[in-house]
Amino acid sequence: MTSLELYTKGASVWIPDPDAVWVSALLLQDYSPGEKHLLLQLSNGKEARYPVVSPSDLPPLGNPDILEGENDLTALSFLHEPAVLHNLRVRFLDYSSIYTYCGIVLVAINPYDQLPIYGEEVIDAYSGQDMADMEPHIFSVAEEAYRTMTREEKNQSIIISGESGSGKTVSAKFTMRYFAVVGGAAQQTSVEERVLASNPIMESIGNAKTTRNDNSSRFGKYIEIGFGRKGDIIAANMRTYLLEKSRVVFQTSAERNYHIFYQLCASRELPEMRSFKLEAPEHFRYTNQGGETHIPGTDDLSDLERTRNAFTVLGVQPDQQMELFRILASVLHLGNVNIQVIGRSSERGYIDADDRSLAVFSKLLGVDGPQMAHWLCHRRLAVGGEMLVKPMSGQQALEARDALAKHIYGQLFIWTVQRLNSALRTLRGQTKSFIGVLDIYGFETFERNSFEQFCINYANEKLQQQFNRHVFHLEQEEYIREELAWSRIEFSDNQQCINLIEGQLGLFDLLDEECRMPKGSDERWVQKLYDQHLTSKPHPHFRKPRMSSSAFIVLHFADMVQYECDGFLDKNRDTVFEELINILRASQSELVAELFQQQGNVSSVANGSVRSGKRATREHKLTVGFQFRQSLQMLMDTLNNTTPHYVRCIKPNDLKEPFMFDPRRTVQQLRACGVLETIRISAAGYPSRWTYEEFFSRYRLLLRGPQRQEQAQALCRQALPQLIPDPDQYCFGKTKVFFRAGQVALLERLRAERLRVAAVIIQSRIRGWLARIRYTRVCWATVTIQRYCRGTLARRLALTLRYSKAALVIQKTYRMVAVRQLFLMIRQATVTIQAFSRGTLARRRYRLLVAERAAVLLQVRVRGWLARQAYRRVRAAVVFMQCCVRRRAARRELLKLKTEARSVERYRELNKGMEVKLMQLQLRADQEARESAALRETLQAEREVSSAELQALRATIQNLEKQEKPQPCPVISEKEVEERRRAEEKAAQEILQLTHELQTVQREKESSCKEREDLSARLLEQEKAQEECVQQAVSQMSAALRAELDEERRKYQGLLREFTRLEQRYDNLREMSLLTERAKGHRRTDSTQSLSFEPSSPTPLSPQSLTPLSLSPFPSAFPSPEEVRRVSVTSPSSERRVSVWSSEMPMEQLMERMDVSKDPAVKMKGEDLAHAYDAVRVANKFLESQLRGQRSQWEEELEALRSQLNQAISASSSTAQQQELLEAREQECVRLRRELKEIRNTVSLRRLLTQVLPSAFTPETSSCPSRPKPATVTGLLECRKKDEAKLIKNLITDIRVDSALSLPPGLPASVLFLCVRQADCSGDQTHTRSLCSAAVTAMKAALKKHSNDVDMTALLLKNACLFHDLLAQHCPKQTLDSAELVPLTTDLSDLIRTLSDLRIQAYQQLLSITEKRLQTIIVPALLESETIPGLSGSAVKLVASRKRAGSDPRTVGGDAPTMASVLRELGALHTALSHQALPLTQMEQAFHQLTYLIAASALNSLLLRKDMCCWSRGLQIRYNVSLLEEWLRSRGLQAGGAVASLEPLIQAVQLLQAGKKTEMEAQALVQTCTALSSQQIVKILTLYTPHSDIDERVTLNFIRTVQGLLKSHSDGQPPQLLMDVRRVFPVTFPYLPPPVLHAEQLVIPDSLKISFLRRV
Repeated sequence: MTSLELYTKGASVWIPDPDAVWVSALLLQDYSPGEKHLLLQLSNGKEARYPVVSPSDLPPLGNPDILEGENDLTALSFLHEPAVLHNLRVRFLDYSSIYTYCGIVLVAINPYDQLPIYGEEVIDAYSGQDMADMEPHIFSVAEEAYRTMTREEKNQSIIISGESGSGKTVSAKFTMRYFAVVGGAAQQTSVEERVLASNPIMESIGNAKTTRNDNSSRFGKYIEIGFGRKGDIIAANMRTYLLEKSRVVFQTSAERNYHIFYQLCASRELPEMRSFKLEAPEHFRYTNQGGETHIPGTDDLSDLERTRNAFTVLGVQPDQQMELFRILASVLHLGNVNIQVIGRSSERGYIDADDRSLAVFSKLLGVDGPQMAHWLCHRRLAVGGEMLVKPMSGQQALEARDALAKHIYGQLFIWTVQRLNSALRTLRGQTKSFIGVLDIYGFETFERNSFEQFCINYANEKLQQQFNRHVFHLEQEEYIREELAWSRIEFSDNQQCINLIEGQLGLFDLLDEECRMPKGSDERWVQKLYDQHLTSKPHPHFRKPRMSSSAFIVLHFADMVQYECDGFLDKNRDTVFEELINILRASQSELVAELFQQQGNVSSVANGSVRSGKRATREHKLTVGFQFRQSLQMLMDTLNNTTPHYVRCIKPNDLKEPFMFDPRRTVQQLRACGVLETIRISAAGYPSRWTYEEFFSRYRLLLRGPQRQEQAQALCRQALPQLIPDPDQYCFGKTKVFFRAGQVALLERLRAERLRVAAVIIQSRIRGWLARIRYTRVCWATVTIQRYCRGTLARRLALTLRYSKAALVIQKTYRMVAVRQLFLMIRQATVTIQAFSRGTLARRRYRLLVAERAAVLLQVRVRGWLARQAYRRVRAAVVFMQCCVRRRAARRELLKLKTEARSVERYRELNKGMEVKLMQLQLRADQEARESAALRETLQAEREVSSAELQALRATIQNLEKQEKPQPCPVISEKEVEERRRAEEKAAQEILQLTHELQTVQREKESSCKEREDLSARLLEQEKAQEECVQQAVSQMSAALRAELDEERRKYQGLLREFTRLEQRYDNLREMSLLTERAKGHRRTDSTQSLSFEPSSPTPLSPQSLTPLSLSPFPSAFPSPEEVRRVSVTSPSSERRVSVWSSEMPMEQLMERMDVSKDPAVKMKGEDLAHAYDAVRVANKFLESQLRGQRSQWEEELEALRSQLNQAISASSSTAQQQELLEAREQECVRLRRELKEIRNTVSLRRLLTQVLPSAFTPETSSCPSRPKPATVTGLLECRKKDEAKLIKNLITDIRVDSALSLPPGLPASVLFLCVRQADCSGDQTHTRSLCSAAVTAMKAALKKHSNDVDMTALLLKNACLFHDLLAQHCPKQTLDSAELVPLTTDLSDLIRTLSDLRIQAYQQLLSITEKRLQTIIVPALLESETIPGLSGSAVKLVASRKRAGSDPRTVGGDAPTMASVLRELGALHTALSHQALPLTQMEQAFHQLTYLIAASALNSLLLRKDMCCWSRGLQIRYNVSLLEEWLRSRGLQAGGAVASLEPLIQAVQLLQAGKKTEMEAQALVQTCTALSSQQIVKILTLYTPHSDIDERVTLNFIRTVQGLLKSHSDGQPPQLLMDVRRVFPVTFPYLPPPVLHAEQLVIPDSLKISFLRRV
């Protein structure tokens, strides 16, 4: 089938290799027929010679590089084993793609790693998409099955097979999850949850750890998921096959028992589990044989909790769960029962009466212990009509104990499956069609194969036969549909092997016959096999081993397997004695009795037989083999009646290492699972198929004559015989041309040769043209250079002459200037010397004159001073002498007087006139005293004058000494000179010291100034940095709080959306119940009654049931900002859940309608409700006081924190203080967040209590303060009480669409507000509340009525916003903006909150309508439409079509959606919003949400479609996105984030168009694609496919370079491949105070029919 012309030099071939199975090599020379060797170059550079005996021995050819990594194996040009293996390895290792198509088969390789490709965004991306358009995925197969089922109304099956550890269970779980999401998206019933809840239960009781898989399914299961008429899941059913019960009593090394046993042991410390007397798994014989009791990375305790939750979801009560766990624990204790033997040869076994394990086993199951001990060691025989009891040996007793344990577990497994099926059974109607998911074991071969492997391989033989016939049938349908003249394709049919196993006198028949024999044995059965299939009638698929007589070999389709016959008969019988069963039937446990009472009535697939004393006549029907054949035949009948879809799971290595590829193990599994058989069947026919248009676009270079697209089929039919001479290598169909294997490669070679010849011609012409151009340029350059050179030389000569003349002039002038300057300099020097000399002489003479004059003056002064000194000394001496003489005379006179005084007479004489003398003496003494004082003063003055003169003379002397050395004066003493010298030295030292100190002080001053400047600069920098840090911290905290606020707002709005959906669901259920009641007894209703005013409305607008937020007793607990009213999102999710059921509806009726199982433990009596009511009242008061206190404390602390933060930012004195302040603020923020969380929890508890008993708050809320006096307001409208319903009906409920759209924006809301305002002014608060409640209820009903009308929804949104703003503007708690506004006297805060929620509902409904219209046209318009015609005409992908025969046809031509369709839908929304004069910010938010949806949907589809990742398609997408950008900018919507949300898609398109070769380009890509995650960038580079010869595939080295750069630039972002399409941005409504309304300003048309309103 391979053309020999392709074996040329440079061709790639595959040669066998013992390690890698196949290796690539290049031909070093052309091959000619007859050559015996091929010269090859291996991948490591070595050369080798490959022997070729005949052309059939030629090695397989390699595929072109353009097909490397192709996502469909059948699209390969050469279909053979090495090509399949290489393509799977490249996709798995290089591209990290674990899924690959192989025709109708999905090959899934287990990555042994968690991949982010199974999220809800991936499900949304694959939902509704064609299998041929998307990348291979398990969701694509599930979507294909779901679409085929809904379109053709035919049952489907998904067959998942593979070895243990290949990922079958995970694939089945993801398939069921996809159906649960897609099939339950519209209804969200509990069936999907139950279907998903069955997985953990079946994994715990049916999965175990083996040497190949940590979570291996040890049974096969087929789950039928039933769908209703609308495509929603309404039921499910599970069938199981061949549970491996032998694992209960025996495990090989490094294996475990079933997970449930280890989960029970891990939870033994739980209070409810202590009665089971469980120990560690190492303590029990049934769990410690494998040696490994723990699986790394798993938590058995949490797995048991997950299992118990799943049981609860499926309706299994906790007491039944405990009973189930009790039976499982008893099985563990049964394994520890010690069977002892007595006798010499262990002839008799017995159990000790004090055996603890038997006592615990009997107590747990509620059976008699001694009887159980007796019949475990004895058996009853019927001999001659009499019943005899015979003791059993120790080995037989052990076998009986293990058989009982297996039987108990098998019956428990069957009961669990039946319980699951009963929980999954539908109650909502009959199933219309179903999709079956078959998770069954793959082909197994071990070192020792037993009965289980024999049954498994038999099942795989049947499945392989069905698979081969189905593939052949699809090929035959394709050929018939294209009207090809084809011959029958031969394929390997394994019917002979199946006949060997199940045919007459086959292996199963002989096994059942031997089981019926009284003394049948495994050896006799094997001998019968030898006699029948080797001696009597030799069978080609049966052999005998050479070295064994107790084994046999079967040649299966996948491999040759040797089975050991030991244990075949016992496992086939699977018997347990009837006496033990009777003991269990008499158990005190209801569940145990139920398990074994069913055995006599219902036969199960996995059940064994019960052996009694009298053998049953039809016991062969109860053998495991017979039952397995029956169940397998039922399965095959089911599969044959459905459309099958195949998933083949591959285990890449046995070490369970992530992304490790073992080619030998992979090839073994590919051969066993039928993938290579699919390739062989495809290769036997025409594997390569092209439509005529695709062939014409790709190979138009090879066609001759005029080429037009309309004549593609005729041109192909005309040109192919010339290109491929052999007509057997191709065939023409109606719409396609078919090629045999290798012919596409031949056409590619011819095309490449044609392109090469054309390239050579083009190169020669271009090179000649370039040479001529170069010669012309060289000539022109030569002439130009010569011209410039000559001009340069002439200019250089002229310049030289000019320089010479200039040099002479400069020399002459320079010499003259030099001589003149020398003369002037000498003359100036002479004059200067003379002046200085004369000056010096004059100064010298002057100094001599001055010195002489000073000497004369000094002499005069000194001589005068000496003369005065001599005079003073002489005068002093004279006075002294006078004093001495006078003193002597006075003494003498004194003595004389003393003598005279001795005589009385003398005394008397002297006494005469004594008084007169005394007075004279006194006067004289006073005069002398005065003169003495005057003399002292004169003396002191003279001394001061003399000292001053002395100091002046000393100063003069010092000055003269400085000028010249004075002549020694004989008057000055040496002492005075010495003192003067010392004083001078001391003064000099002090001056020097002071100078040093002054310099030091100056240096210190300079350094201090410098340090001060540095410190000031540093402080300024630190202050600036600290301020920036504080600002950054504040901004980060603000951003975090803002993000938290947005997240809370988003959650609240999501819960509001969920509430709306549940409300709608309740309405549907109520309508169904009304229809049911009308069917019983039809009653005529008033036609004028509106739907919104029915008494059974689910949302009566009372204070207890308005909205979730209206339940709060603190309406102002979280006040909104002054400028913008935002939706409150601080309430937790529990307070947002509101009960949509009427309080009058009975609880039992509610549970019946919601399909909720009734639990008698949760029923309450009237007394309990009364006590609960009292407790709620007390708790409400306590919580209210606590919440108010915490609220006030939180506000005070928040204000203090703000003031401190402002002070810190403005002051910021030092770095340390600011750091401490920042840390304190962070701790304070953490504490505030914690307290806020506690407050939320408190509010949540209060709201929960409020919802439980809403009437508990009525006494508190009913007590209101005294009503204020109504104010007088003019310009209102009065509506009487009886006209209230009519007003609501004409304004909102029954208004026609055309009339409503012709009204001025907000007119109904304005009219309603004026009516409400008049009712409030009149003092009728009841009328005011009823009118507002009726208006809100009518708006809700109108929203439901117009759920698909954009214009009416926008109108209702406008009126809801205006009505809300008007009520909020006049709210008593609102600060009035104008003095003209008079507040309302009625408290309508709960209704204002209701209107706030109604705005959100209207906004969400508006977006939902547009999103539904856009959802189906985004991908075709943005990705598939060719707005630029002819750009991708030559870029036809080189792949084969994977579409099924019944796939939906593609829309072509004018029917396909384009960007005009998208812009039309967006324009309709913009027109509706603009017509209602909604604010621009609200429109920006709406289009931000829609553009995000468009970008996310388009990018997700781009990441999953390989055909879209090319340069030409990127250019088309970029142009389409630019149209959307231009549309947004033209309407001024680019500022709200609408254009920014398109950035990920724009960057992805730029990534397709950018260069992808060098490292610089890789760095540019990483720096450019900032809005894309690393996974998205790598995925696009991996999917990039060159669709033309001028483009190249992205190399792996470039991808690794980009990955390395992305790791360095990544900031720990979570792995994200697809964008979340379901992301909803929270909406905020700006508060725009409306102008004051007056009735005179409104223009009310007559069509509204509200003339009954009276102006007030």
